[in-house]
Amino acid sequence: MLEILLGFAIAVSIGLSGVGGGTLTAPVLILFLGVAPEVAVGTALLFSVFAKIPAGLVYLARRQVNLRALGWLLAGGVPAVAAGSLLLGALKGHKDAVLVVIGLTIVAVALINLFLTARKVRPRNLHPAWVVLAAAFIGLEVGFSSAGAGALGTLLLMSGTRLPPGAVVGTDIWFGLTLAAVGGGLHAALGQADFSLLLKIAAGGLLGSLAGAWLAQRIAQHPFRLGLLLWLMFIGSHLVLRGAPSLAR
Repeated sequence: MLEILLGFAIAVSIGLSGVGGGTLTAPVLILFLGVAPEVAVGTALLFSVFAKIPAGLVYLARRQVNLRALGWLLAGGVPAVAAGSLLLGALKGHKDAVLVVIGLTIVAVALINLFLTARKVRPRNLHPAWVVLAAAFIGLEVGFSSAGAGALGTLLLMSGTRLPPGAVVGTDIWFGLTLAAVGGGLHAALGQADFSLLLKIAAGGLLGSLAGAWLAQRIAQHPFRLGLLLWLMFIGSHLVLRGAPSLAR
């Protein structure tokens, strides 16, 4: 029952804040359910696929997905998310180091989201090679931590292209969805995903996504988003503090 409630709460939070499923799910599974970091990341990525599909189809139907920009993102992101997933599998015996890296990533993603919330980014046309390189960095950390495709992908598209806002969101959703599918599938193949847990949080997530969509029309989202980002910084810091003492010895 706790797993279903957590899935519900995560999906409601996504609907109200726009913060990605991977960023929220992995630390919740680690801290509240005691799931091993590599299993939490794999399960979070698979959950993120289910969470992004409905919105992805809506933006695709609206023709708000720029296939050229998406191709650049995937050229760098897909190989890198595979590398990040394999790296996490190789380091799963070093749990404390993994916790520190995941925690730092979540704090960084929360800070970037706060930056995007507070400031307007000036768009420019980056050379495609730079977009591919930046997407590779995003893919690497998504495969390792499940966090960041939404915030970092949005920042890259907003600052590196001149796509209209709707196309930025739609293109980034499909970028994140593809990374989650590739990374989550690879984690599952390595035995780093809990399908029983996934079904429970997905069941709660289905109800939560409906509730989040309903609430988003009735309450102010900006204060909720700020509060959630501050909370993410807190739990990311908690993961760092949990793993850092062992590394210091």
